[in-house]
Amino acid sequence: MKRIFSGGPFEARVGYARAVVAGGFVHVAGTVGEGETVTEQCRAALAIIETALKEAGGSLADAVRVTYYLPDAAEFEPCWPILRAAFDANPPAATMLECGLIDPRFRIEIEVTALAPA
Repeated sequence: MKRIFSGGPFEARVGYARAVVAGGFVHVAGTVGEGETVTEQCRAALAIIETALKEAGGSLADAVRVTYYLPDAAEFEPCWPILRAAFDANPPAATMLECGLIDPRFRIEIEVTALAPA
């Protein structure tokens, strides 16, 4: 098992790893990104996730499952072009949930499960 840390403030305060490689998968924790708009935060969260997957030896193309959490479901649609571009020809299974996030500044949180490299 391998644990990957990004150095984000919540990892140390809450006590979790950004990603864990185990059982043939890379489990990436729910990730938020900085920015004013939901689209800026979506791009930033995907960049953090992509970095964790690269450290695990993979990429977004290896994603098999993604869950999106948004406080306002109406803000999900502006993210669709960003998500289509990020996952390109390898779209994962996906779920979107409307819920509260850890800080009211955050407008989207993204959680990914990807295949680990063999």
